[in-house]
Amino acid sequence: MKVCVVGLGQIGFPVAQYANQKGLEVWGIDINPATVERVGKTEKFKATTQWKDIPHVDAYIICVTTGQVKDCPDVSAVFSVCQKISETAKPSTLVAIESTIIPGTTKKLFNETFKGKIRLVHCPHRYWADYPVDHGVNQLRVIGGVNPDSLKAGVKFYKATLGIPIHVCSSVEVAEMCKITENSHRYLQIAFAEELKMMCSKIGMSFDELRAAMNTKWNVDLPEAREGVGRHCLPKDIRYVMSLSPNDTELLASATLVDKKYREWLTKQKK
Repeated sequence: MKVCVVGLGQIGFPVAQYANQKGLEVWGIDINPATVERVGKTEKFKATTQWKDIPHVDAYIICVTTGQVKDCPDVSAVFSVCQKISETAKPSTLVAIESTIIPGTTKKLFNETFKGKIRLVHCPHRYWADYPVDHGVNQLRVIGGVNPDSLKAGVKFYKATLGIPIHVCSSVEVAEMCKITENSHRYLQIAFAEELKMMCSKIGMSFDELRAAMNTKWNVDLPEAREGVGRHCLPKDIRYVMSLSPNDTELLASATLVDKKYREWLTKQKK
């Protein structure tokens, strides 16, 4: 089986490695020549910056980065690569989007870019670079398809071919929503910890001791309050959710304000 991984960054690179270790013929494509050069020197799969170098493959795994423009979702990179894939894809081709997107994106791509002529699924990544063994490519994932044929092909690819455990969603929209809401939930947990830490400081109580005591309860898992909600995914994904219904996001908006206040508080503590 031939597979092309689109985007060889923090997510795509381990995906390509994993697929290659499973015995698939893997091609990778990335816009960064340095990334492609590194792959050529260290890995057993092939990589290129040019679409013309990619042979006909059975499946594409899209792992390009999505972002924001003025706090609004920017999934243009996914649309761009899907347009390139559509130029050579066949009806039997499976396209799996692992990049983070918003509900409605997958079906829009299926109808407008691919004209309904391929198999398309969304199987969002849950990769955590800090713990690649326990929370790497091979962990329980959700999947949704634009139609039954796509879903069947996607489940077979991930579960049977790649050996990845799969939770099947009734619609692709649920799979799209799942990724951004699970990260938003984590954001809320951290923001609560941040607020508690500031409160504890004011009343002269140890936050760490309070947290340890709280976490003895079976249904409580309060995270640490560190340097603010950082990295790429959580700050982006909570705003993806907020963009869907701006008038119904009071709690989420409050969490982002708490994080901002906490960062300012930390800066003052260090002076």
